[in-house]
Amino acid sequence: MNIQSAISREIFVPRDEKLLVAIEVRRRMKKKGLSFLNAGRKRDYLTYLCLSVTNSRPAQVLVTKVKRYRGTRQFAKRSQWSVEQLRQVNGINPDKDTPEFDLVFDRTTDQWVASSAAEKCMFVQVLYHACQNYWETKLAQANPASPGDQKIPGAPENKKSPGAPSQTSFVNCQQKLMGDACSVNMVIYRCKIFLNRMKNSMTANQGRPQREAAAVKASRSRSRSSPSPPVVRKMGNVMRRASQVLSERGERLMRADDKTSHLMHGAKQFAEAAQKNKLPPLNAWLCSGLVSVRHC
Repeated sequence: MNIQSAISREIFVPRDEKLLVAIEVRRRMKKKGLSFLNAGRKRDYLTYLCLSVTNSRPAQVLVTKVKRYRGTRQFAKRSQWSVEQLRQVNGINPDKDTPEFDLVFDRTTDQWVASSAAEKCMFVQVLYHACQNYWETKLAQANPASPGDQKIPGAPENKKSPGAPSQTSFVNCQQKLMGDACSVNMVIYRCKIFLNRMKNSMTANQGRPQREAAAVKASRSRSRSSPSPPVVRKMGNVMRRASQVLSERGERLMRADDKTSHLMHGAKQFAEAAQKNKLPPLNAWLCSGLVSVRHC
């Protein structure tokens, strides 16, 4: 099911309205100097501009703004205006197809950019003919002509009453959107829209496997470079044991050094006593030395 069918089923069918056209749009920045502020900001929702007509009589032509938030499939109706509140439709460029257009209502002006120039042209074309049919029907109901009344050539036409609302004006719009070849243009625009959506979907599908492969590769490299927690704990235990063994060996070497210096001092004393012929008992000295060596 495409977007237009889903919007029609959820929003307009329960309200007894017929959806004529729906396009995806986004706001156009009014000041170019501030465009960099929103350049990197990602939109949390998608906006659709819809044109519908009521099934009840007299029929009303309505312009509705619908939103859908990312991650959800539901649509939400935000704003709605009647065609009598629509004062002007500005096509921005009457010489070529562009996605920009403005809608001027009684109390607000919306500046939009469609997802493609074809969608904007299709919306403006359908809106123009819907407005023409609505105003013609309204004028015919306000001024019903009797069968005997005939228009006299050169006679002045009846002017619109002062209290009647003004019709919607279309400015800076291409003539082909308001000409006789509307059905041919509609087919061309629908084909362009279909091809553009297919291109976007193919581009998104091609980029998705690459992003997934990059994510898997990054996760594998992280898992290889960083050891698991059990390995980290084992390495820590080995390091602690090694440091403990080294400290014990250092203490033993210090004790052996002290005992060696004690023996050297005793030997020096023995040599001095031997020179003076005042030898201490040799057995006692040897026994004390052997006992010291055994303790080492």
